[in-house]
Amino acid sequence: MILAAIQSATPAASAPSAAPAPAPTPDPFADFRKIAPPVEVPWPPWVWWLIGIGAIIALALLTWLIVWLVRRKPKTPPPTPRQIALRALEELRAHIGELDPYAFSVRVSDVLRTYVGAQFSLPVTSQTSPEFLASIADSPRFSSVDRQLLATFLERCDMLKFARISAHAEENGELLGAAAAFAQGTRT
Repeated sequence: MILAAIQSATPAASAPSAAPAPAPTPDPFADFRKIAPPVEVPWPPWVWWLIGIGAIIALALLTWLIVWLVRRKPKTPPPTPRQIALRALEELRAHIGELDPYAFSVRVSDVLRTYVGAQFSLPVTSQTSPEFLASIADSPRFSSVDRQLLATFLERCDMLKFARISAHAEENGELLGAAAAFAQGTRT
């Protein structure tokens, strides 16, 4: 009866358990969990000022470097007096048959005189043909072949310009050839 009273007094137990409840396993990180989380420590204002100034300096240096690299690109050199003269003579070559000998001789003479003036720093455009030939007579910059070629060229041009002798397209071609040969440096 006592047993029945105990059974009736306890809540309804179904079947007796066969194994005892397992003991809880100890937590290996329990000691770490007791540590307080990190505390946010702000940087002092001078650190933030240094970071800002450093960023501005870095940005300025980067901008300067980009501008310097853009300006540093190699520029094409200006054309030499020889290149200018040869280009002008090639343009005149297209007009050999169109221009009368007087106009053609004036243009070819101007191209060659401008070339000699720029290449050798001589006041050729303000001198007459005899004055120019006299000024280069003793110059070591001009060989005897150069002087003879220039004398022949200038004499032909002067005959066409001032004496107004009659000429044909082939004589214009000879003038152009002589001027081109002198400008190229190939004297034949």
